[in-house]
Amino acid sequence: MKELNRILSETGVSKVKLAKYLGVSRQMLYNYLSEETMDKWPKEKATKLFTLLNIKKPEDLKKVKVDGSYITDIESKISGTTSEAPSKSATLDLKGFSKKEQDLFNDIFNNLKQKVMDDKSKETFYVLKYLNYFLQSMDNTKELKYTLAYFSKALGFTDPLEFAFNENQQYIFESVMYSGMNIYTNGRASKSKIADTHKRFVDEIELKREERLSRTQELNAAKIQALRELGFSEINSSNAKEVLEKIAEIESRKV
Repeated sequence: MKELNRILSETGVSKVKLAKYLGVSRQMLYNYLSEETMDKWPKEKATKLFTLLNIKKPEDLKKVKVDGSYITDIESKISGTTSEAPSKSATLDLKGFSKKEQDLFNDIFNNLKQKVMDDKSKETFYVLKYLNYFLQSMDNTKELKYTLAYFSKALGFTDPLEFAFNENQQYIFESVMYSGMNIYTNGRASKSKIADTHKRFVDEIELKREERLSRTQELNAAKIQALRELGFSEINSSNAKEVLEKIAEIESRKV
């Protein structure tokens, strides 16, 4: 990597331009450059870099002599990639967002895209699936935000005394999380020791599912009754308001 950094420095190629050329986020590029060798780079990215630097393998980096024509060649390749207007299908619609927000959205998108490209296993699919549910539920479950903050702090990205949300609740949540994570990481917990706790966890989830199912069935029954009383066969745009009001009336009769 020492030779690669030398070439980038002598040619004046910035990390931002190189990240765009490779189609990765700046953070992902820094991760690549922190590796001792290019063996762990995705093959596609390594090949693209070789094309940019006009080499065939990592060992050729030592043979590269940077002169005027070489710099011009590099700049033409970089400019040809970064100045082109990206296709709509490959970009996010970020109109109306600040530059700071746009950079953040792009970093998130590129990181997710890179993860899928690097690892197409079933595990990656489930990670993204759970992440999608996580994002959908954040407005209704404030602890999800506290979880993000906790791991951002624990991994060294955020000041441990930064409280972006409800400071009192976040403080308590982080303290409880720290205790739990200590038990988990220090091997003081085992499957047999926490079996009862996990059973309570499962039972509580199953109870909530049953309650939701029961509520859904109640609403379906109320909807059928409302349609029958109003003389309709289905809910549509013209009768929706009337049917919903009738459902509410039927529900109030049970109180």
